[in-house]
Amino acid sequence: MTELAFFRSNPQMIQSSTVRVSGALSLLVVWLALPALANDHSPPPVQPATSFAAVEVHDDEKVAIAVEPYDTKEKEGIFRVDYLSHGVMPVRLIVTNNGDRPISLSDARILFMTAAGDKIQAAEPEDVERLMSQKERQGSKIPMPGPIPAIKLKPKASDKDVEEDFNTLEYQALVVEPHSTRAGFLFYDVSQLDHPLEGAKMHLVKLRDADGKELFYFEIPFDKYLRSKSSNMN
Repeated sequence: MTELAFFRSNPQMIQSSTVRVSGALSLLVVWLALPALANDHSPPPVQPATSFAAVEVHDDEKVAIAVEPYDTKEKEGIFRVDYLSHGVMPVRLIVTNNGDRPISLSDARILFMTAAGDKIQAAEPEDVERLMSQKERQGSKIPMPGPIPAIKLKPKASDKDVEEDFNTLEYQALVVEPHSTRAGFLFYDVSQLDHPLEGAKMHLVKLRDADGKELFYFEIPFDKYLRSKSSNMN
């Protein structure tokens, strides 16, 4: 059995323990929906991990891993759901294997480590749906002028959108082949944090080489990303 076949035979996934009122209002609703309708929700092009600001390179193991938070409304536009407004941080994980043998992430633990040292596991679709329902069950209101009461809108069902995002955009590669890069998104519940990225890190352990030997752990500070973002705005 080849090394790649051995890795792919392991079925274990990565462990990372959403009325018509007036003509003007109707036009406004349609206008707001246009960006979503035009968006094909395609993932960004895959680039080597070293192309990103928040990256850690292990020269001896010939592996580089980068993280790219999607922490703005503009970047978040590729998704079907506004995760940020529900306290969920999408983080793109980019893994580059510059070696001659595959590496396995089948046992990997990829955790969001807060500035206080707490470790947050990547969310499953049902975790995100629970957070969204907590907020959306209260409904939304459109303010109206004068004595006219606000119009209460029915909460938008979003379970299907969440599941489609996870199916098409979540990081799913259990093997990174030699001289290749794999990328995808993980989603973290940061709803209890005011400034989730400041002082936080992405902590990765239990990545293994073709012999099953565990690679040295990766700990990537999000401050690298924040400094790069600040520099680009100046």
